[in-house]
Order: sequence, then C-alpha cells, then structure tokens
Amino acid sequence: MPPTLRSLATCTALTLLLSACVQLPKSGPTGDEVRAASEPPGTAVIQVVDVTDALARRLLAQRQQRLFSETLGERRVDDSRVGTGDGLEVHIWEAPPATLFGAAPAVPGLPSTSHPTVLPEQMVDRDGFIAVPFAGRIRAAGQTPQAIEAEIVKRLRGKANQPEVLVRPTRNGSATVTVVGEVAASVRMPLTASGERLLDALAAAGGVRQPVNKTTLQVTRGADFYALPLDQVIRDPRQNVPLRPGDVVTALFQPLSFTALGATGKNEEIAFEAQGITLAQGLARAGGLIDNRANPEGVFIFRFEAEDAVDWPRRPVQTTPEGKVPVVYRVDLRNPASFFVMQSFALQNKDVMYVSNASGAELQKFLNLVVSALYPVLNVIQITR
Repeated sequence: MPPTLRSLATCTALTLLLSACVQLPKSGPTGDEVRAASEPPGTAVIQVVDVTDALARRLLAQRQQRLFSETLGERRVDDSRVGTGDGLEVHIWEAPPATLFGAAPAVPGLPSTSHPTVLPEQMVDRDGFIAVPFAGRIRAAGQTPQAIEAEIVKRLRGKANQPEVLVRPTRNGSATVTVVGEVAASVRMPLTASGERLLDALAAAGGVRQPVNKTTLQVTRGADFYALPLDQVIRDPRQNVPLRPGDVVTALFQPLSFTALGATGKNEEIAFEAQGITLAQGLARAGGLIDNRANPEGVFIFRFEAEDAVDWPRRPVQTTPEGKVPVVYRVDLRNPASFFVMQSFALQNKDVMYVSNASGAELQKFLNLVVSALYPVLNVIQITR
C-alpha cells in the first residue's frame, strides 16, 4: 500500500475508534457510577445504602398499616339513643274514661276500650328537645326511647287518667354514616339496631367503581382516619368492623406503580395492587434480569425517604424542600441471601428500579463499534493491494 494511503487509513481508523469511545451508547449509569453518586462526607446529597435483612425489616415495620380491628375496634356501640334531627312519633293512651286527649268515651253496656292519641311527628330540635302537649318540652337528644316514654308519663300524671306512652323513632337523622369516593353513588346511610358494618356501607353505596385490588378504604372517625386495602377487608372478616354515627367511609382509587429501567426484561411503568408488592415480585413483573447484559451486583432502587427512615451512612443528611432524602438502595444478587431479603423489601409508589449493565456488556458494545469502524478501512486496504 502506498504510504499516503496507509497514513490515511490509520488516521481514519483512529478517528473512528475515538468517535466510538465517545459515542458508546448506554442505557444508564454503571454500578460503580451509582455507588459513586454520593459526594464526599460533609456534602452528601444522595445516600447509597446496601439492602440487608435488618434494613428491609425496619422499612417494612415503618410502613406497616394498623388494622381496623386494632384502631376502630370490633365492639358494637349502643346506637339506640335519640339524636338531634331524629323524628319521633309519640303514642299516648289513657284509661277510660279518658279526658285529657279527647279519646272516645265509654259506651254504656259495651266493654271499655282505649285508643291511642298519636301526635304529629316530632323532630328533635337543635337544643335536643321535643314538645308534648300538657308535658312541655322534653329532653330527647342522648336519651333512649324508653327514657323519653318514662319522662312523658311522669309529667302527665295527675293530668291524664293512668297515662301510658310509646315513643317510636320514625326517621334517623343523627346516627348516619357517609360513604363517598369511588363508589357507584355517594350516600348517607342511617345506622340501625342491627349494627351495620363497613362492607354494608359499601353495599348501600352500590359497591366500588374500581378494581377491588386497587381500592383502599379510609374510615374517618372524629379527627382521626385509618386506611386499609379493600381486598384485605374482604379477606379478613375482623376488618369488617362495626360503624359508628358520624363515620365517613371513603373508597380511594390508588393507581400505584413503579418504573423499571436498564437491563430488565421490559422498561416501563408497572402498576401494582393497593396492598403492595415486594422487590422480588416487582423484578419478576419487570421480566427479570437480561442474562447477557445485566450486572447482578447492580440492582438499584431510587426513592425519596423520610429523614428518620434509615441510619444514613453519610452525614450531614441533606433533604429536598419537602423534607425527603434522595436514596439509592443497592441489592447484590450474587449473594444467595439477597433472594430472601427481596421478599421482605417492599416497593413503594413511584420507585424507580434500575439494573445496570455488566462490564462485559459494555466491552461487547465497544468491540462491536470498533469492528464496525474498522471494517470499511480494512476493505479499502484489501482493494488497494
């Protein structure tokens, strides 16, 4: 080959090689680059933490949801007391000859009979009272119907002839439960003496509109609220707790998901159920590791954690404006024990799972680029011989 052509071929090859090195394609950082992401002590921004069994159990305990049976209780409460806004029907009897409420007088020669006087429906007012003729204002709110009957009889003695009273609730305006959220129809369900439970409220609202395994039930009682996945309430009868007046039941649709990137079978956003999944389940749903690309020592979970979630390896800990710590959890799948740890390490909503490429895969890509760069030059040299 002439020297000029040989020099040109050499320069071309070197240029292509340098270009190949600079433009070497990558799907993300290598394992070493991730581990080096935290800066020197004193300026640490990203925390890189190896996942151990103790760490996985600690994080799981922090996210353990308390059961309804523990927080709301399984005991039914006495909800037979009258409340403000309830409607009451008052029946009053007098022994013959009745005079006070104008019952029909006895007819000579016929057995004496007594017919009740039914007062118009009485609504318990804001102050908790009802009005009964000749008895005055009667305290009703917080009382049982039997206690109201006794008070009316007491006040009518000496005015009516042997009075007897029956108080019958006709409208429940106080002992109700509100059901809202992802239900067929939001309702305000009255509670009865039978003791309605959580699933009864959902049935009254026509059921949920979203899949059961992606729905969370939240019960607000007073200033507190508690939540559990709906399918857990269905599977565990103890969580189908009795409701109390004033409870608010909210069906929440929570499309939880994580994102799988890097050397996994599929790179995409993957949805999971409201009760959550483990890292082992998530990795399986992502198609596992690609054999000819993945670095089993480089399985990473990117997440924002609470500042007190972990004993951070680098101090001082820097947080985002929302008070969260950027952390990268690392799992080494070359260690057989990691397969047990993955079963207790829970994935969280918006986690990013990234599997880095093995160094051999990077070398293979580099060699492929080198061969593709040299092949045209070798052809030129072959032709000019």
